[in-house]
Amino acid sequence: QVQLVESGGGLVQPGGSLRLSCVASGFTFSMHPMSWYRQAPGKERELVAGISTGGSTDYADSVKGRFTISRDNAKNTVYLQMNSLKPEDTAVYYCKAVRQWVPYATYWGRGTQVTVSS
Repeated sequence: QVQLVESGGGLVQPGGSLRLSCVASGFTFSMHPMSWYRQAPGKERELVAGISTGGSTDYADSVKGRFTISRDNAKNTVYLQMNSLKPEDTAVYYCKAVRQWVPYATYWGRGTQVTVSS
């Protein structure tokens, strides 16, 4: 059974930092590109950062220079280090894995809440 379990969210003041983790199970983690998405109240879910199987990364313009995505294949875990947090970063953050061969599939975690507020 495929599972993605996010953790590390919480309440943080503007300018603070958090590190999110997403532990994967039920599939070959190292063979799947991974990404983080977020969804704020009343808004659509948006891509925050992605990392390929080879370690290449890309980021939304709004988080470049502040967030860092990384993966540890030995631990089946993808991370999102978030620095210099802003109130507009407040959202539920979701982890996603993509199976890029037949049968194609997309797997989502249940999310972790991040609230940036003073």
